[in-house]
Order: sequence, then C-alpha cells, then structure tokens
Amino acid sequence: MQKETEIKLRVSRETLAALREHPLLKKRNKSGWEHRELMNQYFDTPERDLARAKVALRLRRDGEEVIQTLKTRGQSVAGLSERNEYDWHLAKAKLDLKKLDGECWPEQLAELDKKTLKPIFTTDFVRERAEIAWGRGKAKVVIEAALDLGHVIAGKQKEEICELELELREGEPAALLELAAELAATLPLMPCDISKAERGYRLFDANSYSLSLPAPELSAETPLDDAFAALTWHLLGSSQRLAEQYRFNGHWRLLQDWVENLAELRALVSSLGQAAPRQATAELRASLDGLLEDWRPLVQAGLDDEDVRKAAPEQFIEELQDVRWGLFSLNTSRWLLARSWTAERNTRGNRQGAAQLGSWLPRLLADEASSLQLPRYQQQPEDLAEQLPRIERIQSWLHHARNVLEIPELDRLYGELNKLAQLANEPITDEALDARKQQAITVFQNRAWKTLLRM
Repeated sequence: MQKETEIKLRVSRETLAALREHPLLKKRNKSGWEHRELMNQYFDTPERDLARAKVALRLRRDGEEVIQTLKTRGQSVAGLSERNEYDWHLAKAKLDLKKLDGECWPEQLAELDKKTLKPIFTTDFVRERAEIAWGRGKAKVVIEAALDLGHVIAGKQKEEICELELELREGEPAALLELAAELAATLPLMPCDISKAERGYRLFDANSYSLSLPAPELSAETPLDDAFAALTWHLLGSSQRLAEQYRFNGHWRLLQDWVENLAELRALVSSLGQAAPRQATAELRASLDGLLEDWRPLVQAGLDDEDVRKAAPEQFIEELQDVRWGLFSLNTSRWLLARSWTAERNTRGNRQGAAQLGSWLPRLLADEASSLQLPRYQQQPEDLAEQLPRIERIQSWLHHARNVLEIPELDRLYGELNKLAQLANEPITDEALDARKQQAITVFQNRAWKTLLRM
C-alpha cells in the first residue's frame, strides 16, 4: 500500500497546451514529457456499494501492463487529497478478486459478494507525464506532473477529461500547493477534488457527487485556532465542490450556495480580532471582497429575474476562464496549511488563539449582539444594511458552532437572524422597511438574544 497525495486542477485545452511549455515546468522538468495512453475500466455492484463506501476499483491498461488498483476512503481538503492506494500488476486484463483480501478491503464491505462486481464505466485518456524536481530550502521536492486529455464514458454519456494532476513523490504537501499557485498566477487552473471515478458515477446520477462535506466536529474545549482552521477548510472545500457542480449543471441554487459559502468565509476571517491580525488576513479579505462584489449583486438580482438566472452559467464559465478563482483557492489553501494568521500576532493574540471555543465564542457573540443595537434599527430600518457584516459574523458562528454553547433557543435565533439578513439585502420599499422593523423586534425579543445581551 502507498499513500497518494495529489491535487487535481481542471483546465481548458488551451491551458493544457500552455502548461507543456510553461517556463517553470521546463526549468524543473528532469525527465521530459512521457506520452502514454491509459485505458481504465471501473467496477462496482449494481447497487453502487463501492461508491457509497468511497472506494474505487479499476483495471488499467498502460501499454503492455495491466494494473489492478483499489483506492480507499481518504481525506480531501480543498482540492488537496490523500488516499490509500493498492496496486497489483496482473498477467491479463481480468479482475483478480483474490487480491481484494482483508489487508486492503474495507471492513464495511466485508459481507459484500465480490462476484457481483461488474464493469460500469471507463475513463480513457492520453497522459503526458514528467518528473518535476527542485530544492525547497534544504529539502528536495519531487512531483509527478500529469497532463490528462480524454473522456469518461458511461453507457451513451460522456464527459471530457482535461486536467493537470500533481502528485507528491518526495517532500512536503505544501510544495504541491506552492507549485500549483505559481502556475495559477498566469494560467486559469481550477482546484477540483472530483476524481475520475466520481465523474463516472455522476454521469449515471448527477446527484451522486456529494456537495455536503462532513461538518467539522467542534466542542467547547476546541482551541479557537483549531476551530477556525477546521471551519475555513470546510467552507473552502465546499465552495470548490459547489463551483464544480454549478459548472457541470448550471443549477441556480448551487450558485446561491457558493456565494453564501464565500460570505461565511469572509465573516469568519474578520471575526477573530487579535487572534488573526488584519495584516495577516488582508490578502484573503481582499480576494473574497472582489468575488463577493461581483457575484453577490448578481445572485440578489437573480432572485426575481429569470433572465439573470439563465445568463449566470455562461458568466460563471467566464469566471473560471480567468485566473482569479483558481489563484484564490490555492493561495487560501496555502494560507491555511501554514496557519499564516498565527505568524505575527502578539501575546494577547496567541492567548486568544489558544482559548477554548466554549469560553471565547460567548464573548464574541455578546459583543457583536450589543454592538448591533437592534432598537436603533427598529426606528431606522432603512439603515439596517450597514450592519450586514456584523450580522453575518454572528450567523456564521451560530451556523457551525452553536452546539458548543449552552444557551436556550439558539436554533430559533439562527433562523430569525437569517430572515433579518435576507431583509437587509432586499431593495428598500415601504413593505420591506416594515418587515425589517418587525424582524428586528423579533430578534431582539428572542430568549437567546436576551441571554447574549446580559453576558
């Protein structure tokens, strides 16, 4: 068994051609580009038991070689994935079930009759592969770069494969992100943790591609730094999956959720006070502001305008053809991996970062609730939008961490705050102003809100 650490980047055919000639890859290319045709047959049961267990089983023909591969459940965070991989070289192109023993076969599939495994789809593509190596400080980095072009084929349906895959052979995972970010500075690269197997399953069922990543497990004892890192990784990864699925099918709700993810990410980044000094978050905040300034008004306009909704998928493709989204995703991953918000903070900031979530979060929410001054906006509902950043900071923490607080009616408060935020985003009319006023009263009278104000 070997552990596979890689990052997949969706590209256009034009970008794929440009990567072959990229000066950075040329300089570090130690092997030249090796051309191969790879024919891959994937297997599963008719009930898709392997897919549900996050397991991929394939036979690959690589020239004269036949390789059986089993990839088991691993972790994928914002495009950077780690999975356990088992390879067996076979004498003929026939699945060898005896290789799938207890040493590699997942326990949750122990009762599965392996004789029910059948071919379900193929991924056939041309791969140009090169060994990319350089010195990173005193350490050597070796990365296999693969340019893949071909198709996933499931029955009568097919989807193009056009991607750059970077797999770590030697060195630290940070080196993968560094190389990808350097390439993404001038070429549109879209971090995308959908595997070729997931694409095949998606052709059978568009909903098989999971958009809801496992929620981070937070407790009252979780240090603030760890909670922030877990939530930010989660939101970044979710935004990338939403972007991929919206690119694939153009469903409006996915674009709304993508923008909401970015807004939550922006709110979290600005909520930490001295635990994340402004200088340390400046670049990330500026990138998020740029995306939200372009996409938030469009999503708001699309709520009542079908023409806006119809035009949005093409506009999103244009976004992906620019370097902005890929560079933001990769730089944010690097920032998180290095925990860059902790680098230059003072003693008080370090103390805040180490504080337990159960003691830090009530203080934050109490301060924000007091500063919101809801009675003022009962009298001046036309000005409520100026408080959206504060409302969103409260929302984001209640969304993901209210379970660590022992305050009654937090679920109801979260729902009522969502309504208040929606009203603050709507155009001003007499009806909207009255609704804002009434909703401000509802939140102010909420039992959990009163508890926060007393803290």
